Amino acid sequence: MFVESTQHVDSYYARTLPGALPERPALEGNHDAEVAIVGAGFSGLHTALRLALAGKRVALVEASRVAWAASGRNGGQALLGWSCDMGPLEHSLGVERARELWDSMRWAAREVRELPARHGFDIDYRPGSLWTAVKRSRVALLEETRDEAQQKWGYDALRVIPEAEMPEWVGSRRYRAALYDPEAGHLNPLKLALGLAAAIERAGGRIFELTRVREWRETPAGFVVTTPHGTLHAGTLVLACNAYIDRLDRDLARRVLPVGTYQVATAPLDPSLAQSLLPRNSCVIDNQFVPDYFRLSPDHRLLFGGACTYLGGIPKDIRAAIRPSLERAFPQLRGVALDYAWGGHIDISIRRTPDVGHARGRYWLQGFSGHGVLPTLAAARAVTDAILGDTRLLSHYEAIHNPRFPGGDALAAPLEALGKLWYRLRDVV
Repeated sequence: MFVESTQHVDSYYARTLPGALPERPALEGNHDAEVAIVGAGFSGLHTALRLALAGKRVALVEASRVAWAASGRNGGQALLGWSCDMGPLEHSLGVERARELWDSMRWAAREVRELPARHGFDIDYRPGSLWTAVKRSRVALLEETRDEAQQKWGYDALRVIPEAEMPEWVGSRRYRAALYDPEAGHLNPLKLALGLAAAIERAGGRIFELTRVREWRETPAGFVVTTPHGTLHAGTLVLACNAYIDRLDRDLARRVLPVGTYQVATAPLDPSLAQSLLPRNSCVIDNQFVPDYFRLSPDHRLLFGGACTYLGGIPKDIRAAIRPSLERAFPQLRGVALDYAWGGHIDISIRRTPDVGHARGRYWLQGFSGHGVLPTLAAARAVTDAILGDTRLLSHYEAIHNPRFPGGDALAAPLEALGKLWYRLRDVV
Protein backbone atom coordinates (compact mmCIF):
# COMPACT_ATOMS: atom_id res chain seq x y z
CA MET A 1 0.00 0.00 0.00
CA PHE A 2 2.78 2.43 0.93
CA VAL A 3 6.05 2.96 -0.89
CA GLU A 4 8.99 1.62 1.07
CA SER A 5 11.69 4.14 1.94
CA THR A 6 15.00 3.64 3.69
CA GLN A 7 15.29 7.25 4.85
CA HIS A 8 13.47 9.29 7.46
CA VAL A 9 11.32 12.07 6.04
CA ASP A 10 12.75 15.58 6.02
CA SER A 11 11.16 16.54 9.34
CA TYR A 12 12.30 19.00 11.97
CA TYR A 13 13.07 16.04 14.22
CA ALA A 14 15.29 14.21 11.74
CA ARG A 15 17.09 17.29 10.46
CA THR A 16 17.97 18.72 13.87
CA LEU A 17 18.99 15.48 15.59
CA PRO A 18 22.59 15.74 16.84
CA GLY A 19 24.77 13.45 14.76
CA ALA A 20 23.78 10.98 12.07
CA LEU A 21 20.71 8.80 12.43
CA PRO A 22 21.89 5.32 13.48
CA GLU A 23 21.54 2.50 10.97
CA ARG A 24 21.00 -1.15 11.83
CA PRO A 25 21.47 -4.25 9.65
CA ALA A 26 18.78 -6.15 7.81
CA LEU A 27 17.87 -9.66 8.90
CA GLU A 28 19.71 -12.29 6.87
CA GLY A 29 19.66 -16.06 7.36
CA ASN A 30 17.74 -17.96 10.01
CA HIS A 31 17.26 -16.56 13.51
CA ASP A 32 15.47 -17.65 16.66
CA ALA A 33 13.87 -15.63 19.44
CA GLU A 34 11.35 -16.12 22.20
CA VAL A 35 9.37 -13.11 20.95
CA ALA A 36 9.33 -11.69 17.41
CA ILE A 37 8.00 -8.13 17.09
CA VAL A 38 7.08 -6.60 13.74
CA GLY A 39 7.27 -2.79 13.65
CA ALA A 40 9.76 -0.44 15.31
CA GLY A 41 7.43 2.39 16.23
CA PHE A 42 6.43 3.22 19.80
CA SER A 43 4.22 0.13 20.17
CA GLY A 44 6.94 -2.29 19.13
CA LEU A 45 9.77 -0.46 20.88
CA HIS A 46 8.03 -0.22 24.26
CA THR A 47 6.99 -3.87 24.03
CA ALA A 48 10.50 -4.98 23.08
CA LEU A 49 12.18 -3.01 25.86
CA ARG A 50 9.87 -4.27 28.61
CA LEU A 51 10.29 -7.87 27.46
CA ALA A 52 14.07 -7.59 27.06
CA LEU A 53 14.37 -6.13 30.56
CA ALA A 54 12.31 -9.08 31.81
CA GLY A 55 14.89 -11.46 30.34
CA LYS A 56 13.09 -12.50 27.18
CA ARG A 57 15.07 -13.06 23.95
CA VAL A 58 13.50 -10.44 21.69
CA ALA A 59 14.00 -9.75 17.99
CA LEU A 60 12.35 -6.70 16.41
CA VAL A 61 12.09 -6.28 12.63
CA GLU A 62 11.28 -3.03 10.82
CA ALA A 63 10.58 -2.54 7.11
CA SER A 64 12.33 0.84 7.00
CA ARG A 65 14.12 2.51 9.94
CA VAL A 66 13.36 2.75 13.64
CA ALA A 67 10.49 5.26 14.07
CA TRP A 68 10.38 5.89 10.31
CA ALA A 69 6.58 6.21 10.38
CA ALA A 70 4.20 8.07 12.73
CA SER A 71 6.24 7.54 15.89
CA GLY A 72 9.14 9.58 14.54
CA ARG A 73 7.03 12.29 12.88
CA ASN A 74 4.17 13.10 15.25
CA GLY A 75 3.23 16.22 17.14
CA GLY A 76 5.11 15.14 20.26
CA GLN A 77 2.20 15.72 22.66
CA ALA A 78 2.14 13.23 25.53
CA LEU A 79 -1.54 13.54 26.46
CA LEU A 80 -3.37 11.41 29.00
CA GLY A 81 -6.27 9.48 27.50
CA TRP A 82 -7.32 8.09 24.17
CA SER A 83 -8.62 9.67 20.98
CA CYS A 84 -12.11 8.35 21.80
CA ASP A 85 -12.09 9.90 25.31
CA MET A 86 -13.44 7.79 28.17
CA GLY A 87 -17.08 7.41 27.12
CA PRO A 88 -16.68 4.42 24.76
CA LEU A 89 -14.35 2.70 27.22
CA GLU A 90 -16.85 3.10 30.06
CA HIS A 91 -19.63 1.82 27.77
CA SER A 92 -17.64 -1.32 26.95
CA LEU A 93 -16.06 -1.98 30.34
CA GLY A 94 -18.05 -0.28 33.05
CA VAL A 95 -16.60 2.27 35.43
CA GLU A 96 -14.30 -0.03 37.44
CA ARG A 97 -12.44 -1.59 34.51
CA ALA A 98 -12.34 1.70 32.58
CA ARG A 99 -10.75 3.29 35.64
CA GLU A 100 -8.06 0.59 35.64
CA LEU A 101 -7.19 1.57 32.07
CA TRP A 102 -7.18 5.24 33.10
CA ASP A 103 -4.82 4.42 35.96
CA SER A 104 -2.55 2.65 33.48
CA MET A 105 -2.55 5.83 31.40
CA ARG A 106 -1.38 7.84 34.41
CA TRP A 107 1.33 5.22 34.87
CA ALA A 108 2.37 5.75 31.23
CA ALA A 109 2.58 9.51 31.79
CA ARG A 110 4.94 8.98 34.74
CA GLU A 111 6.92 6.35 32.89
CA VAL A 112 7.58 8.52 29.83
CA ARG A 113 8.93 11.23 32.14
CA GLU A 114 11.15 8.86 34.12
CA LEU A 115 12.25 6.28 31.53
CA PRO A 116 14.76 8.46 29.61
CA ALA A 117 16.79 9.29 32.73
CA ARG A 118 16.69 5.64 33.76
CA HIS A 119 18.23 4.61 30.45
CA GLY A 120 20.52 7.60 29.90
CA PHE A 121 18.94 9.63 27.09
CA ASP A 122 17.07 12.91 26.68
CA ILE A 123 13.74 13.63 24.95
CA ASP A 124 13.38 17.40 25.50
CA TYR A 125 10.44 16.75 27.82
CA ARG A 126 8.42 19.78 28.95
CA PRO A 127 5.43 19.46 31.32
CA GLY A 128 1.88 20.69 30.81
CA SER A 129 -0.87 20.55 28.18
CA LEU A 130 -3.87 22.72 27.35
CA TRP A 131 -7.09 21.44 25.80
CA THR A 132 -8.67 24.62 24.49
CA ALA A 133 -12.12 25.75 23.38
CA VAL A 134 -12.44 27.86 20.23
CA LYS A 135 -16.22 28.16 20.44
CA ARG A 136 -17.94 29.48 23.56
CA SER A 137 -20.44 26.64 23.26
CA ARG A 138 -17.62 24.17 23.93
CA VAL A 139 -16.29 25.76 27.11
CA ALA A 140 -18.80 23.68 29.04
CA LEU A 141 -17.17 20.53 27.66
CA LEU A 142 -13.95 21.48 29.45
CA GLU A 143 -15.80 21.82 32.75
CA GLU A 144 -17.67 18.55 32.23
CA THR A 145 -14.42 16.73 31.48
CA ARG A 146 -12.82 18.09 34.65
CA ASP A 147 -15.80 17.07 36.77
CA GLU A 148 -15.98 13.58 35.26
CA ALA A 149 -12.25 13.06 35.79
CA GLN A 150 -12.65 13.88 39.47
CA GLN A 151 -15.83 11.90 40.10
CA LYS A 152 -15.30 8.79 37.97
CA TRP A 153 -11.56 8.42 37.44
CA GLY A 154 -10.18 9.88 40.65
CA TYR A 155 -8.14 12.44 38.75
CA ASP A 156 -8.22 15.87 40.37
CA ALA A 157 -5.22 17.49 38.66
CA LEU A 158 -7.18 19.17 35.86
CA ARG A 159 -7.85 22.91 36.09
CA VAL A 160 -10.11 25.06 33.91
CA ILE A 161 -8.40 28.26 32.70
CA PRO A 162 -11.09 30.92 32.17
CA GLU A 163 -11.01 33.35 29.27
CA ALA A 164 -9.69 36.20 31.42
CA GLU A 165 -6.56 34.16 32.23
CA MET A 166 -5.94 32.79 28.73
CA PRO A 167 -3.36 35.50 27.76
CA GLU A 168 -1.16 34.10 30.51
CA TRP A 169 -1.13 30.76 28.67
CA VAL A 170 -1.67 31.36 24.92
CA GLY A 171 -0.93 34.56 22.98
CA SER A 172 -4.00 34.28 20.77
CA ARG A 173 -7.53 35.69 21.00
CA ARG A 174 -8.90 32.59 19.27
CA TYR A 175 -9.19 30.52 22.44
CA ARG A 176 -12.01 31.07 24.95
CA ALA A 177 -10.88 28.79 27.76
CA ALA A 178 -8.71 25.76 28.38
CA LEU A 179 -8.33 22.66 30.51
CA TYR A 180 -4.81 22.41 31.94
CA ASP A 181 -3.28 19.01 32.66
CA PRO A 182 0.00 19.14 34.61
CA GLU A 183 0.68 15.40 34.18
CA ALA A 184 0.72 15.69 30.38
CA GLY A 185 3.55 17.29 28.43
CA HIS A 186 5.44 17.41 25.15
CA LEU A 187 8.63 15.86 23.86
CA ASN A 188 10.78 15.04 20.84
CA PRO A 189 9.26 11.76 19.58
CA LEU A 190 12.21 10.74 17.42
CA LYS A 191 14.61 11.15 20.35
CA LEU A 192 12.30 9.00 22.44
CA ALA A 193 12.17 6.24 19.82
CA LEU A 194 15.91 6.19 19.21
CA GLY A 195 16.58 6.17 22.95
CA LEU A 196 14.24 3.20 23.36
CA ALA A 197 16.00 1.34 20.53
CA ALA A 198 19.42 1.82 22.12
CA ALA A 199 18.06 0.68 25.49
CA ILE A 200 16.61 -2.47 23.88
CA GLU A 201 19.99 -3.39 22.45
CA ARG A 202 21.77 -2.77 25.75
CA ALA A 203 19.24 -5.12 27.37
CA GLY A 204 20.11 -7.86 24.85
CA GLY A 205 17.35 -7.35 22.30
CA ARG A 206 18.05 -7.38 18.57
CA ILE A 207 16.72 -4.87 16.03
CA PHE A 208 16.76 -5.48 12.29
CA GLU A 209 15.99 -2.59 9.93
CA LEU A 210 15.21 -2.69 6.19
CA THR A 211 13.48 -6.00 6.85
CA ARG A 212 9.99 -6.11 5.38
CA VAL A 213 7.99 -9.10 6.56
CA ARG A 214 6.46 -10.94 3.62
CA GLU A 215 4.32 -13.25 5.69
CA TRP A 216 4.01 -15.03 8.99
CA ARG A 217 2.62 -18.45 9.67
CA GLU A 218 1.72 -20.39 12.75
CA THR A 219 3.44 -23.71 13.44
CA PRO A 220 3.24 -26.27 16.27
CA ALA A 221 6.37 -24.65 17.75
CA GLY A 222 5.16 -21.07 17.44
CA PHE A 223 5.59 -18.74 14.46
CA VAL A 224 7.78 -18.40 11.39
CA VAL A 225 8.29 -14.86 10.08
CA THR A 226 9.51 -14.75 6.49
CA THR A 227 11.53 -11.81 5.13
CA PRO A 228 13.29 -11.26 1.77
CA HIS A 229 16.64 -12.61 3.01
CA GLY A 230 15.87 -14.72 6.03
CA THR A 231 13.45 -16.15 8.54
CA LEU A 232 12.74 -15.55 12.20
CA HIS A 233 11.38 -18.35 14.41
CA ALA A 234 9.67 -17.41 17.67
CA GLY A 235 7.27 -18.82 20.20
CA THR A 236 5.34 -15.52 20.41
CA LEU A 237 4.55 -12.97 17.70
CA VAL A 238 3.67 -9.30 18.23
CA LEU A 239 2.28 -7.25 15.33
CA ALA A 240 2.92 -3.56 15.99
CA CYS A 241 2.51 -2.25 12.44
CA ASN A 242 -0.38 0.20 12.98
CA ALA A 243 -1.16 2.05 9.72
CA TYR A 244 1.23 -0.23 7.84
CA ILE A 245 -0.37 -3.58 8.73
CA ASP A 246 -1.84 -3.79 5.19
CA ARG A 247 -1.64 -7.31 3.69
CA LEU A 248 0.35 -8.78 6.56
CA ASP A 249 -2.89 -9.45 8.44
CA ARG A 250 -6.09 -8.83 6.48
CA ASP A 251 -8.41 -9.02 9.48
CA LEU A 252 -6.43 -6.46 11.50
CA ALA A 253 -6.09 -4.23 8.43
CA ARG A 254 -9.87 -4.03 8.02
CA ARG A 255 -10.21 -2.62 11.55
CA VAL A 256 -8.04 0.44 10.91
CA LEU A 257 -7.90 3.08 8.19
CA PRO A 258 -4.61 4.79 7.24
CA VAL A 259 -5.12 8.57 7.35
CA GLY A 260 -2.66 11.23 6.22
CA THR A 261 -1.76 14.04 8.60
CA TYR A 262 0.89 16.76 8.50
CA GLN A 263 2.55 19.65 10.30
CA VAL A 264 5.14 22.39 9.97
CA ALA A 265 7.94 23.95 11.99
CA THR A 266 8.60 27.67 11.73
CA ALA A 267 12.01 29.22 11.51
CA PRO A 268 13.49 29.96 14.96
CA LEU A 269 11.56 32.85 16.48
CA ASP A 270 12.92 35.65 18.61
CA PRO A 271 12.82 34.16 22.13
CA SER A 272 10.58 36.95 23.41
CA LEU A 273 8.11 36.38 20.58
CA ALA A 274 8.14 32.63 21.18
CA GLN A 275 7.45 33.16 24.88
CA SER A 276 4.57 35.51 24.09
CA LEU A 277 2.90 32.74 22.04
CA LEU A 278 3.02 30.18 24.85
CA PRO A 279 4.11 31.96 28.04
CA ARG A 280 4.14 28.77 30.14
CA ASN A 281 5.44 26.49 27.38
CA SER A 282 2.52 24.06 27.52
CA CYS A 283 1.52 22.18 24.41
CA VAL A 284 -1.94 22.96 23.02
CA ILE A 285 -4.68 21.08 21.22
CA ASP A 286 -8.18 22.48 20.70
CA ASN A 287 -11.50 20.67 21.10
CA GLN A 288 -12.77 21.14 17.57
CA PHE A 289 -13.58 17.83 15.87
CA VAL A 290 -10.75 18.62 13.43
CA PRO A 291 -8.27 20.06 15.95
CA ASP A 292 -5.22 22.26 15.58
CA TYR A 293 -2.28 21.39 17.82
CA PHE A 294 0.95 23.23 18.48
CA ARG A 295 3.90 23.61 20.83
CA LEU A 296 7.30 25.28 21.08
CA SER A 297 10.57 23.50 20.39
CA PRO A 298 13.68 24.06 22.55
CA ASP A 299 15.13 26.27 19.78
CA HIS A 300 12.07 28.59 19.81
CA ARG A 301 10.20 27.27 16.76
CA LEU A 302 6.45 26.84 16.69
CA LEU A 303 5.51 23.31 15.64
CA PHE A 304 1.96 23.42 14.26
CA GLY A 305 -0.29 20.75 12.76
CA GLY A 306 -3.85 19.63 12.51
CA ALA A 307 -5.46 18.65 9.21
CA CYS A 308 -6.08 15.10 8.00
CA THR A 309 -6.62 13.53 4.57
CA TYR A 310 -8.90 10.51 4.71
CA LEU A 311 -8.22 9.38 1.17
CA GLY A 312 -4.63 8.56 2.11
CA GLY A 313 -2.59 11.24 0.39
CA ILE A 314 -0.47 14.09 1.72
CA PRO A 315 -0.74 17.58 0.13
CA LYS A 316 2.03 18.38 -2.33
CA ASP A 317 2.48 21.76 -0.65
CA ILE A 318 2.11 21.14 3.08
CA ARG A 319 3.22 24.68 3.92
CA ALA A 320 0.39 26.18 1.89
CA ALA A 321 -2.10 23.75 3.42
CA ILE A 322 -1.12 24.53 7.03
CA ARG A 323 -0.34 28.26 6.84
CA PRO A 324 -3.99 29.52 6.96
CA SER A 325 -4.64 27.61 10.18
CA LEU A 326 -1.38 28.76 11.76
CA GLU A 327 -2.02 32.41 10.90
CA ARG A 328 -5.64 32.15 12.05
CA ALA A 329 -4.38 31.04 15.48
CA PHE A 330 -1.48 33.50 15.56
CA PRO A 331 -1.98 36.52 13.23
CA GLN A 332 1.30 37.94 14.56
CA LEU A 333 3.09 35.15 12.66
CA ARG A 334 1.66 36.13 9.27
CA GLY A 335 4.31 35.46 6.64
CA VAL A 336 6.66 33.66 9.03
CA ALA A 337 9.13 31.33 7.32
CA LEU A 338 8.25 27.65 7.58
CA ASP A 339 11.55 25.78 7.63
CA TYR A 340 10.15 22.25 7.73
CA ALA A 341 6.95 20.60 6.52
CA TRP A 342 6.26 16.88 6.71
CA GLY A 343 3.48 14.36 6.94
CA GLY A 344 2.73 10.72 7.57
CA HIS A 345 -0.01 8.20 8.21
CA ILE A 346 -1.86 7.35 11.39
CA ASP A 347 -4.15 4.38 11.96
CA ILE A 348 -7.67 5.24 13.04
CA SER A 349 -10.25 2.75 14.23
CA ILE A 350 -13.90 3.31 13.42
CA ARG A 351 -14.74 4.32 17.01
CA ARG A 352 -11.29 5.80 17.74
CA THR A 353 -10.85 3.10 20.38
CA PRO A 354 -7.57 1.18 20.79
CA ASP A 355 -7.46 -2.26 19.15
CA VAL A 356 -5.20 -4.40 21.34
CA GLY A 357 -5.51 -8.15 21.77
CA HIS A 358 -4.20 -11.66 21.23
CA ALA A 359 -5.05 -15.01 19.67
CA ARG A 360 -3.04 -18.24 20.14
CA GLY A 361 0.29 -16.64 20.96
CA ARG A 362 -0.09 -13.74 18.50
CA TYR A 363 -0.54 -10.23 19.92
CA TRP A 364 -1.35 -6.92 18.25
CA LEU A 365 -1.43 -3.19 19.09
CA GLN A 366 -3.13 -0.69 16.76
CA GLY A 367 -5.97 1.81 16.38
CA PHE A 368 -4.43 4.66 18.40
CA SER A 369 -6.15 7.13 16.05
CA GLY A 370 -3.58 9.92 16.12
CA HIS A 371 -3.20 9.94 19.89
CA GLY A 372 -0.34 7.55 20.44
CA VAL A 373 2.56 8.80 22.56
CA LEU A 374 1.14 7.62 25.89
CA PRO A 375 -1.52 5.11 24.70
CA THR A 376 1.12 3.00 22.93
CA LEU A 377 3.10 2.75 26.16
CA ALA A 378 -0.01 1.85 28.17
CA ALA A 379 -0.96 -0.80 25.60
CA ALA A 380 2.59 -2.17 25.48
CA ARG A 381 2.41 -2.66 29.23
CA ALA A 382 -0.82 -4.67 28.83
CA VAL A 383 0.70 -6.86 26.10
CA THR A 384 4.00 -7.47 27.89
CA ASP A 385 2.21 -8.22 31.17
CA ALA A 386 0.11 -10.80 29.31
CA ILE A 387 3.14 -12.42 27.67
CA LEU A 388 4.75 -12.61 31.12
CA GLY A 389 1.63 -14.16 32.63
CA ASP A 390 -0.66 -11.34 33.87
CA THR A 391 -3.58 -10.94 31.46
CA ARG A 392 -5.75 -8.55 33.49
CA LEU A 393 -5.06 -5.29 31.61
CA LEU A 394 -5.09 -6.99 28.22
CA SER A 395 -8.49 -8.53 28.99
CA HIS A 396 -9.88 -5.01 29.42
CA TYR A 397 -8.64 -3.97 25.97
CA GLU A 398 -10.06 -7.15 24.47
CA ALA A 399 -13.52 -6.31 25.82
CA ILE A 400 -13.58 -3.20 23.59
CA HIS A 401 -15.29 -4.03 20.30
CA ASN A 402 -13.54 -2.67 17.21
CA PRO A 403 -15.65 -3.39 14.11
CA ARG A 404 -14.39 -3.44 10.56
CA PHE A 405 -14.80 -0.34 8.44
CA PRO A 406 -17.91 -0.70 6.26
CA GLY A 407 -17.67 -1.13 2.54
CA GLY A 408 -14.37 -3.00 2.34
CA ASP A 409 -11.12 -1.57 1.05
CA ALA A 410 -12.74 0.43 -1.77
CA LEU A 411 -15.39 2.31 0.22
CA ALA A 412 -13.97 2.71 3.75
CA ALA A 413 -11.93 5.85 3.06
CA PRO A 414 -14.59 7.73 1.03
CA LEU A 415 -17.26 6.99 3.64
CA GLU A 416 -15.00 8.14 6.45
CA ALA A 417 -14.09 11.27 4.48
CA LEU A 418 -17.77 12.15 4.13
CA GLY A 419 -18.26 11.71 7.85
CA LYS A 420 -15.26 13.91 8.56
CA LEU A 421 -16.67 16.62 6.27
CA TRP A 422 -19.92 16.63 8.24
CA TYR A 423 -18.02 17.12 11.53
CA ARG A 424 -15.84 19.81 9.95
CA LEU A 425 -19.03 21.74 9.10
CA ARG A 426 -20.11 21.34 12.74
CA ASP A 427 -16.84 22.98 13.79
CA VAL A 428 -17.79 26.05 11.74
CA VAL A 429 -21.47 26.53 12.55
